[in-house]
Amino acid sequence: MVTFIESKVVPVLIRIGENKILVAVRNGIALTLPFTITGSLFLIIANLPIPGWSEWLGPWAEKISAPVAVTFGAIGLISAVGISYNLAKEYKLNAITCTAVTLVVFLLAQLNDKYQLNVDNLGAAGLFSAIILAIVTVQIIRWFVGREIVIKLPDGVPPAVAQSFASLVPAAVTITLVWFVRVMLNFDINSFFTEVLSPLVSGLGSLPGMLVLIFLISLLWCCGIHGDNVLSGITSPIFLKYIAENTQAYLNHQPIPHITADGFYIVFMCIGGTGATLGLVLAMLRSRSKMYKSVGKLSLPSAVFCINEPVIFGTPIVFNPLLMIPFTLTPMLLCISTYSLMYFDIIGRPVLQIPWTMPPILAAWFVTGGNIPAVIWSVCTIVISVAIYFPFFKALERQQLAREAQESQSATDSVLNTDSASS
Repeated sequence: MVTFIESKVVPVLIRIGENKILVAVRNGIALTLPFTITGSLFLIIANLPIPGWSEWLGPWAEKISAPVAVTFGAIGLISAVGISYNLAKEYKLNAITCTAVTLVVFLLAQLNDKYQLNVDNLGAAGLFSAIILAIVTVQIIRWFVGREIVIKLPDGVPPAVAQSFASLVPAAVTITLVWFVRVMLNFDINSFFTEVLSPLVSGLGSLPGMLVLIFLISLLWCCGIHGDNVLSGITSPIFLKYIAENTQAYLNHQPIPHITADGFYIVFMCIGGTGATLGLVLAMLRSRSKMYKSVGKLSLPSAVFCINEPVIFGTPIVFNPLLMIPFTLTPMLLCISTYSLMYFDIIGRPVLQIPWTMPPILAAWFVTGGNIPAVIWSVCTIVISVAIYFPFFKALERQQLAREAQESQSATDSVLNTDSASS
């Protein structure tokens, strides 16, 4: 089975993950992180879960929350800039030119029926059109540049001026195309892309969709490939859209719409890193095997911050049939449990975006806006992780202890034979 996965399944997923467009989307979406995390900090301060806090702040609460509307309200715009810049770098095009044209094209697509800019579409509502328009714009510019259909000025002209004229033709064609579609045909580009991608959005917003995603990520990691990075180009825009809508609902004191928003998977399924390996690290700390105890001690500091490459490659989990089972099973069981608890409103849903390196328990407090039941559940996830990994690890430990005993005996025999020969 491992051979089949390695030869048939993994190469396909690797090709998807290495696709230049998906890499650019992944890196472009990452550009939004400083803004959304900063906005989340302002939102936390304005809505601390302390009795009477909002009343004490009074009118200051609205003033403190002002940056939230600007940061989360511009993730579509920021994504368009980030994706076009990174895709232009992938194709070795002039990045600033592609970014500027994409920015104009994206804003043009967000005009309403009165030809005025609809600022609501600059945030999560315009995220999918930002992705598509950034890709289309860079591809059009690439086509013109590749065929040298550009205005060339004499060598003596300053490079900045020459580059401006070189981008004139592809920029004019792209802007005219989007203008014709949005204004002349009155075709809502933003709504169209949102509708086209709705099946994927709905899939990742459901429990079965998340289970499939977790299985694929775990499968890639078990083959030594960074599964999160490979699939993040597809999943990140959707989870980012969800968390932006959740944050807006939280700010307006409305019911939180999405469960699987950004933070759901990272905080509650990746305790210690992908595969919830903190349980394995904690089990190793009390191991009778010198090797595993050393790996556990070395892995613990990074595991606290959700970095688990030391334990994945040091144990190893990669291509280890015994540990591949809990590595896949643990996050899937945690996904089912966490989804159910959030569905029935027993614990809070993700409302704020946080750094993925934030330690467990603390991360649960921040991502849910200070929800205490979610913090208690985060503690439970660590216990569950240890409980699932423990029997598999003990079986692995017995094998290692037998090897260590054999090596120790071999070393002793070698010393005795040496002493006998010398005497």
